[in-house]
Parts: sequence; structure tokens; C-alpha cells
Amino acid sequence: MLDNKVFKNEEIAIFTLRSLYAKYGYKPFKMSKFEEYEFYIQNKDFLVSDRIIAFNDTNGKLLALKPDVTLSIIKNGEDINGYKQKVCYNENVYRVSENTHQFKEIMQTGVECIGEIGLYDIYEMILMAAETLKLLSEDFVLEISHLGLLSSLLENISDNATFKREAIKYISDKNSHDLSCLCDEYGVEQDLKNILLSFVSIYGERSLVLEKLDQIGNYISCEAVNTLKTLSCLLDNLSYSSKIVFDFSAVSDMNYYNGIVFKGYISGISQGVLTGGQYDNLLSKMGRDSGAIGFATYLDLLEDLPTEKSAYDVDVLLLCGDVTDNTLLVNTVNQIINSGKTVSVQNVDTGNIRYKELKSLKGGF
Repeated sequence: MLDNKVFKNEEIAIFTLRSLYAKYGYKPFKMSKFEEYEFYIQNKDFLVSDRIIAFNDTNGKLLALKPDVTLSIIKNGEDINGYKQKVCYNENVYRVSENTHQFKEIMQTGVECIGEIGLYDIYEMILMAAETLKLLSEDFVLEISHLGLLSSLLENISDNATFKREAIKYISDKNSHDLSCLCDEYGVEQDLKNILLSFVSIYGERSLVLEKLDQIGNYISCEAVNTLKTLSCLLDNLSYSSKIVFDFSAVSDMNYYNGIVFKGYISGISQGVLTGGQYDNLLSKMGRDSGAIGFATYLDLLEDLPTEKSAYDVDVLLLCGDVTDNTLLVNTVNQIINSGKTVSVQNVDTGNIRYKELKSLKGGF
């Protein structure tokens, strides 16, 4: 068990999550800190932020400090028939922090599964996402959506690309008012408008959500609904099943994502600490034939969680002054440490160190 008095929240998370992902056969992936700047610019819409730290290499080539790991995993992988590449990573990425709005080195951990993705792979990824949140906090929520539902519903409502783009934005923001106005602006029929507005508000316990989906079944993808039903049955067996809910306002960029997407929250942090989903479209854009699913956990956000702070820096402040018997000093330090206490050897007590006990070799021990 790692001591949270010694390690930061994000450091503890790295060690525990690495062990979790290894149980499901995910191998560590290590990458360079640098990639060609052009590589990220070509896929900037996939990035959390398009602000990238760039510099000239000694040969004049423009490089960038990596703002993302998934893109590099795809770039450096290959499609092998019948094989699923399963990798996990703990990497520092360099991007603008949502808290400070300045560039920051952020510890990020995640998992990626690339290959012929089936329902079990989707379930396994959601299971690991939930287990990740549970390791960070017992008080968590994992929200799941299926982009196939939204895309099929919007196709039945309008073929106008601008309408769809604006509608997705309002749905993501849970902005029913502007969504309603948008429907009026584009002349959407009242019954279709009501269905779309009701779709936005569908959220919560999975079986109840599935009942509501059945009521609008003629306007949404049956395949997507069946996927959610099967997935929900598998999730019912988990002890924390009630913490995994359906929320169709969980939307990702459909240029890159497809199918299942999800987002995770833990108590004490207002932002989502985990985000993921299927991104077959991204692989296609990068010339790959495989499917893919994965998620990332943003460990920098764990800095906002309260930590238990000790009232003391060490248990024992050991003053040695001008003592020249180093054997005595070493033996004394070992004796203190072996008793389960921490110790700091100093010449004098300057008041800079908080301690429980003060011991001195100058006057004997």
C-alpha cells in the first residue's frame, strides 16, 4: 500500500492502474517525447487542444512535445489479421491546463485496444474504465453513450450538415432551449422536435433509459440499442453496476469517434477525469483498417483532491553537531528507522523541520 503522505495522488494512481491493466493483458507502451509537428497538425481536431509546443531540431526539422499518446500508438502500430494490439501507458503529455490555462507537463495514463473490436472488447474497456474510477474514488459515475443513436436520429430529422453540427453542440451542453430554437429555425416537424428534445433528457439508470429508447425505436438505430441492451446485461453483474449510467449528451467528435463513448467523474472534481470510446474513424483517417477503443485518465486533475497532510516532516530530528563517530551515527539512524520511524540528521535545530521527537548525539543517545 503506497503512503499518500509520501506520494501524490497522481503518483499512487500510476502504480495501482498499471497493475490493473496488466491483469487484462495490456502491455506497456513507451514513446518518444517528440513527434514531427506536422503529424499533430494533420490531426489537430482529435487533440484536446490545438496549442502545441514546437521547436526546431538540429537538422532544421520542426518537432513538437507530444500533446497526445493515442495518435502515436496508431502511427507506430500495424494491422495484423486476427490480432488485437492491447497497450497501456503512463506518459507525460504537454498541453494547456484547463485550470491554469498555461502549458503544463501532465501525467496521463490510459489503455488502447486496436484490431477487430467485438462486444467483449467494448465491455472489457468499460469495465477497466469503471475499475479505474473506483481505484481513484469509491464515489464515481461512468456515463455511457452510443453515437449510433444520435447519428441515426439526426439523419431522420434533417440532412442539413449545419443543423446536425449545431444540434450536436447543444446536446453536448444539455442546452434544450437553444436546441428547440434550432429546430424551429430549420423547420423541424413538431413530433420530431419533441423526440429530439426528449432524447437529450434521457439519462440515468440503464434499464429505465432502455425503456425510453424503445418508445422512439422507429427513429434510432436498432443495432445501437441492441448493443446497449447486451452491454447493460453484462454490467448488471458488477457490484458497482448502479454507478454506470447511460447519458446520451455524452458526445464526441463524430469525425473521429463512432459507437460507444464514455466519460468518468469522481467526487471532488467538477471535470471529467476519464474519457474514451471507439475511434474507428480516426484509424481510417490515418490509413488503418482496424477498429479501436480506448480511454485516457487525466491525472493532473487529481491534484484537486484533498490529501492527508502530516503535522510533522519526520518523526525524529537527530542532532549530530560536531560528532565524529560516524559508526555511532549510522547505527543510531538504523535503530530509529528499524523501529518504524522517519529521521532527519541535522547539525542543529533551525526550526525549519517539524518533528515529534528531538534526539541528540552530542550529549549521548
